Amino acid sequence: MNEELLSVLEHIEREKGIKKEILIQAVEQALLSAARKDLGPKAGDIQVKLNPETGAIQVISDGKEVTSGKFGRIAAQTAKQVIIQKIREAERDVIYEDFHKKVDTLTNGLVHRFEKGNIIIDLGKTEAILPKSEQSPKETYRQGERIRAYILEVKKTPRGPHIVLSRTHAGMVRRMFELEVPEIYEGIVQIKGIARQASERTKIAVYSNDEKIDCVGACVGMRGSRVKEIVRELRGEKIDIVRWSEDTGEFIAGALSPAKVLGTEIDKAGKVARVLVDDDQLSLAIGKRGQNVRLASRLTGWNIDIRSKAEAKEKKEKEEKKPELTGLAGIGQKSQAALIEAGFKALDKLAKSKVSDLIKIKGIGKKKAEKIIAQAKENLSREENK
Repeated sequence: MNEELLSVLEHIEREKGIKKEILIQAVEQALLSAARKDLGPKAGDIQVKLNPETGAIQVISDGKEVTSGKFGRIAAQTAKQVIIQKIREAERDVIYEDFHKKVDTLTNGLVHRFEKGNIIIDLGKTEAILPKSEQSPKETYRQGERIRAYILEVKKTPRGPHIVLSRTHAGMVRRMFELEVPEIYEGIVQIKGIARQASERTKIAVYSNDEKIDCVGACVGMRGSRVKEIVRELRGEKIDIVRWSEDTGEFIAGALSPAKVLGTEIDKAGKVARVLVDDDQLSLAIGKRGQNVRLASRLTGWNIDIRSKAEAKEKKEKEEKKPELTGLAGIGQKSQAALIEAGFKALDKLAKSKVSDLIKIKGIGKKKAEKIIAQAKENLSREENK
């Protein structure tokens, strides 16, 4: 009996990955429960010990060893129930620890069943959920189909680990590039950022720490072999590999790929990049429903304002037609020159200014500033109504 018990515990340790010490504690707890039932409340302090080498069971009540045939039968039955319970608990803990370490990595499984739009994935040891919100819109799956997903979250619950997967997270693209591109895994090529719209397009910014290694070429692979493998896994999702640069204008121009950029004007204060493209490149730069410019903006962290050459020309002509600082009563040539030098070259800008802006200009006080703004608004209104 004792040798058989030890053999069972060793088998469970090998098969389930549960430490023998944990199982022995479970058996001791089971036997303690059985001994209390058998000996009754008057038994006093009871201790149960299981020898891990021989399997011998020792029951001590108030310092004296106790033997009972009845106890043996109850012990066997109770031990069986508690061991099963402890094994289940220990299995859940092992699975939780195993998958908790794998958060932010990829895993493979089989589509098991569908529940209210969610997909339950069989991971072998346990199940995971791929919520509807984490599924790519254009992807469909069949029961039994193999699936790869990103481990988004693992929580411990009374029923076991709750594992949440994702097919839309940017982390999935990152991990796939690490698998397919050895230079990224080795740290030679760095991923500087990822912007993704699942099932549509992903933009990934990369940088090489070695001048001899082309970061974009390494990610693309020979004849596109590496990136093609990732696109295949993502069911045809387009991937733009962008060369990261410290030069903001250059980085933004690359991020707007596949459109070609003529030039960029950077407004650091407003965190805005004004981009100029050829007329035939405007729709490509903006993308379908603004997708391309939106992803480029997220990738670079800049608000991007795209203009075609025709739009830029039209804007310039409008700027040149703006009413100048003329006809302002009480404004001498010196004050007008000071305003122009301070950047107030047109009535519209002057009309939108604040008193606090104008009093900084030499020769203009608070009352004069208020008068100038009022007259600028009046003259501008008159010009617009002509």
